[in-house]
Amino acid sequence: MMYIERHISFVLERLKRSFPVVLVTGARQVGKTTLLRQNDDGQGYYTLDDYVFLDSIEQDAMGFAANVSTPVILDEIQYAPLLFRAIKLRVDRDARSGAFLLTGSQQFEMMRGVSESLAGRIGILTLSGLSSREIDGSRFTLPFLTTTEYLGERSPSVLPLRAHELWGRIQRGGMPKLYADPEINTQDYYSAYVKTYIERDVRTLAQVGDELTFMQFLTACAARTGALLNLSDIARDVGVSVPTAKRWLSILAVSGLVYLLRPFSQNITSRTVKTPKLYFMDTGLAAYLCKWFTPETLEVGAMSGAFFETYVVSEIIKSYQNFGQEPPLYFYRDADRHEVDLIIHKDGKIYPVEIKKTASPNAKDFKQFETLRKMSGLEVAPGGVVCMYDSPIRLSGGNVIPVSYI
Repeated sequence: MMYIERHISFVLERLKRSFPVVLVTGARQVGKTTLLRQNDDGQGYYTLDDYVFLDSIEQDAMGFAANVSTPVILDEIQYAPLLFRAIKLRVDRDARSGAFLLTGSQQFEMMRGVSESLAGRIGILTLSGLSSREIDGSRFTLPFLTTTEYLGERSPSVLPLRAHELWGRIQRGGMPKLYADPEINTQDYYSAYVKTYIERDVRTLAQVGDELTFMQFLTACAARTGALLNLSDIARDVGVSVPTAKRWLSILAVSGLVYLLRPFSQNITSRTVKTPKLYFMDTGLAAYLCKWFTPETLEVGAMSGAFFETYVVSEIIKSYQNFGQEPPLYFYRDADRHEVDLIIHKDGKIYPVEIKKTASPNAKDFKQFETLRKMSGLEVAPGGVVCMYDSPIRLSGGNVIPVSYI
């Protein structure tokens, strides 16, 4: 199978030089293990998915950590929380950089172990599915911004993305295996993915008794990608309590399947909404759950706008994650229904972003930015409208940004 170069690799190498332990987190099958093994420095490899090995660790975690040759990769570390303290004792005695390389899919349990045992000794990366930049083979790695300077730096590496190609990419999603082997059927892949996810991660995290109901919950969330989160509405549709829906949503978030985009608030107004927006990180998984099985039906379907927005937001998130930064992303909406789809809060400035599934942008698309500019205490940088226009242009309100420039 073909290996697609991951942009986060240079961040990984930097952390390996700076910390004795490096942890790569993310959803299942996004390429965590492949990333570590592709950047091979002659390290050993053990997986906690191996029940025989896991049993030996549970019997003598201290002995294993004390005697294993390093550097070493420990895959699916969340299954052996005892190892966190054992690794701490080893690196306190021998703080060699890049000694322990860890992966795991369930961030909640891992972060508990990290905070209790490895704080200050560990560098942490979040890996998502392939970005469009990675699929295209681009070497451009700067995080997305709306500025003319960013667009100028991005331009030389942009590949044209026709509408049918874009919707094919949205419908297929970003799981590496689907691009390493283009012959794989997406329905078969995501069917197996969901089954594995529910059987392993969900049972481990929440002991969900009714798997069919959880599947309905997962599908209900996918049907609301790009929308304000309404847990009461989801709970009612699925037939569970709101506390259960809240607990299940936290599972989706900590296992990397969804991203909760928080509303922007710096006490600028009490009229802003407090509810996050829900986005699936993989549009292919969301399309499978919502039964959009072809790019053509997705493009003209009732959810095409929501999927376009989800794709844009997830790509922007990846641009920051792959640069080793926490995405500084928010949205704005107030009681008067003034809304800005995305806000990038960086270096004391906010960069407003509108996301429009249109090939004919105009100055009216920038109108909502004026709401932010009227607020005191905010430095509002030039904004942008991400859309399906074929080249960047400057309008009176800001920059028109083709979706291929993310």
